[in-house]
Amino acid sequence: MLDNTTTVILIILIVALYMIPTLVANARDHPRRPQITLLNILFGWTLIGWLAAFFWAALGTVPADEAR
Repeated sequence: MLDNTTTVILIILIVALYMIPTLVANARDHPRRPQITLLNILFGWTLIGWLAAFFWAALGTVPADEAR
């Protein structure tokens, strides 16, 4: 059986993998971050929902930063 530390580390890794589409949307400063996060939370447990959120976050157009 797993000890407590291993269990906590596994849970953190699983949650991090589950939330990759949200993390990608936040990293890219995607204008639809709330919708991507909601899709990820509600339907990410299905492979189709997770893939949809991931591709929406990764392939969506992001406005160019005017300060650059």
